[in-house]
Amino acid sequence: MKIQGSTKIRSQIWEDDPPAATPPRRAQQGAPPLGHPFESAPPGRYDSDGGDSPRFGEYGNPWWRPSSAWGRAFLTLAALIVLAALFTTGYLLKSWLNGDSRFRIAGATNIQAAGLTEISRTELLPIFGEDIGRNIFFVPLAERRRQLEQIPWVERATVMRLLPDQIRVSVVERQPVAFARIATQVGLVDANGVLLSMPAAVMAKHHYSFPVVSGIDPHDAPESRKNRMVLYLRLLSELDANNQHLSAHISEVDLTDPEDARVTMPEQGGDILAHFGEDHFLDRYQHYRAHIAEWRQQYPNLSEVDLRYEQQVVLKMAQRADAQQGAAAGAPPASSTQAETAAPNPPKQKAAPAHAPVKGKTAKASAVVGWKAAAKSKPAAPKSKSAAAKDKKKRAAAKHIPLKSNRSKSRPAAQLRQGQ
Repeated sequence: MKIQGSTKIRSQIWEDDPPAATPPRRAQQGAPPLGHPFESAPPGRYDSDGGDSPRFGEYGNPWWRPSSAWGRAFLTLAALIVLAALFTTGYLLKSWLNGDSRFRIAGATNIQAAGLTEISRTELLPIFGEDIGRNIFFVPLAERRRQLEQIPWVERATVMRLLPDQIRVSVVERQPVAFARIATQVGLVDANGVLLSMPAAVMAKHHYSFPVVSGIDPHDAPESRKNRMVLYLRLLSELDANNQHLSAHISEVDLTDPEDARVTMPEQGGDILAHFGEDHFLDRYQHYRAHIAEWRQQYPNLSEVDLRYEQQVVLKMAQRADAQQGAAAGAPPASSTQAETAAPNPPKQKAAPAHAPVKGKTAKASAVVGWKAAAKSKPAAPKSKSAAAKDKKKRAAAKHIPLKSNRSKSRPAAQLRQGQ
């Protein structure tokens, strides 16, 4: 009996034994049959899935590697034809663009400039003088940008083409950060040490308020000038931190030594040269302000203050006025050591290493004091004019030398009128 919809033959009830199952076929393994085209092929010539189809390119070379000489010659000739066609097309395109008047720069009005403040178009246009009448596609933009950046006031520039016939120039100008003293002239300098020239009238209109920087030589390498300006900018940034604006009290900064910022501090009776070194500017400035009045009272001839040492300062004295007068009268001028020795030294501290003299600094040429100058005893005051006059009279009387009376010179004008 056969069941509809199924191809499987089932055993009937009255049959004693079921039909024998058909044994499965096994795939013949071994050598390929005789006459197969890949009978003698080495291993690996067939697909990875065990099929008998050859891999791509087994029967011949690819088209770009012809095996015959005629094929190679034909391929070389075809490549030359393609290259010649490309060259011809490029030449024709260039000729067409060069001859098309729509892409030609007619005049200076076709050159746009943006970002000009300190420089004018009259300084900018000569750079593009060769491009007037030239096709816009043949303007060397990289060369023009390099020429623009050679102008001292231009920090960086961008040059672009605007079709069909416009050139657009965008300029970023340098920003001055200090006045620069070069010999007898004063100009401006930016953060990179680039010297900037500006007429005095224009400079006055800007109302610049910078310290004067010296020690920037225009003949130095740009990297050397930049390093000096980095020291100057760090000095100003520390003094002006937290909106203190302490740099307003600085008159001049000498950057001759890139490791020592020598600052001129304006004080009553004369300027003081302070050595701030290359770091800890704010701390040294605060110590200077806290003790400068005491130092000037104790040392009237104070000219320099070296703040580069820890817990102590080195005070240097100026040359005395009487030594200068003696030199003018023909006497041999006193050395700087003798002039500074005239200022009395503070009393020595007892076994205080912080107040010990610094190596290389002689006690005769300078005075070494701590941050807290504890010298209570003041030096002996110089003799007054009246006492000096009495001593002079005594010496003159002993030598029987008549003295001229200078009383009329020292009396006030009101007393002279009453005496008359």
